[in-house]
Amino acid sequence: MRIRACRADEVPALLAIFRAAVRTTAAGDYSAEQIEAWSPAQWTPAQAEHWIERVRALHPFVAEIDGAIAGYADLQGDGLIDHFYVSPEFARRGVGAALMDHLLAQARERGLRSVHSHVSRTAQPFFARYGFETVAQRRPVVRGLEVPNAQMRLLLDMGADR
Repeated sequence: MRIRACRADEVPALLAIFRAAVRTTAAGDYSAEQIEAWSPAQWTPAQAEHWIERVRALHPFVAEIDGAIAGYADLQGDGLIDHFYVSPEFARRGVGAALMDHLLAQARERGLRSVHSHVSRTAQPFFARYGFETVAQRRPVVRGLEVPNAQMRLLLDMGADR
């Protein structure tokens, strides 16, 4: 497995990973209506292009296995991990761990004192294994429906190893 910067022309492929992760992996922790609000079954070309442009601006990293993108994540300048998704096809193969290890190494290299994210119910146990603590439970409204998540934070000077 290799973690590397995502090339701009690869970002459209990340949409498929996002959709599969939400619609398959997170489906056990959210209602069908919440999943549909988070990632609708049908996207218009304009919706897809808007998503692609937004993610392109995040400058994500990708996890690559045998030439296939298995997952992706980003780290913003303020320590925000905005997107963190693994393809269900590559679940339980260390993709999430490799991405998180990379993000935390990047955060330390950048001199960040903490990292934070809005973490789905599905991903909260994974983030907790890295020492992230829940700061607040959130109830954001997406397309008119609440899709709960948690604001989680890791103080890097307190240790971040699993």
